Amino acid sequence: MLDELRKPFLIIALILMLLVVLIEGTSVLWINPDAVGSSLGAERPGYGITYLAFVDYLVFYVTLWMGLEMIPKLARFQGCVTAIVTFLGCLGTIVAIITCLIALIIMVTLLLAPIFGTIAYVAIYGHFDRGAASATLSLIMALKIGFVVCLLLAHQRFLQNKGLIVITLISLLCNIIISFLHGFVPLLLVSITDAIGAIIVAIIALIWTIFIFVFAVIAIIKAFKPD
Repeated sequence: MLDELRKPFLIIALILMLLVVLIEGTSVLWINPDAVGSSLGAERPGYGITYLAFVDYLVFYVTLWMGLEMIPKLARFQGCVTAIVTFLGCLGTIVAIITCLIALIIMVTLLLAPIFGTIAYVAIYGHFDRGAASATLSLIMALKIGFVVCLLLAHQRFLQNKGLIVITLISLLCNIIISFLHGFVPLLLVSITDAIGAIIVAIIALIWTIFIFVFAVIAIIKAFKPD
């Protein structure tokens, strides 16, 4: 598969996906940075974009290993590294889901507890920076499309890797889900739908992480099994 690989395009594709993960992971720094809730010690809204990184790091990792398959000596250890990475990814994703679920419960409880609870919700969570979030999601989508184009230019046979295709499509779909949940409700409720979207994305990422972990364990058993 990789005999005719166009390495520059693969490198560019990896850089683009790495940029996606970095932007998602640091998005909280410019989405609602001055929210009232921050000064009150509450978590700032904006889980959705950040949680996209749980899916996109898998896209980056799978693509990276496909490139490293050119080095035979590394192939034997691919299962071990993948098992460690995905195990830690599972733990991190589970913690993130619980954290976001707690935040969602707090938001909904405050919203449905008039009069003072609703006032507190509006003061803490009612000012979601939808403009910055929309711009960030548009940038992320553009980078992902660029990633797909560069991957195809690197080698058309990447299309034969069903796992990579599916997880890339899921990554694009998750982007659309977060964008939709940010846009279809009044601004007052965006923090809630953003948290719901984040949980959905994290659950999808957790399922895929577990799936890859299981196959990595199987690969380890096969790699070190005596002939």
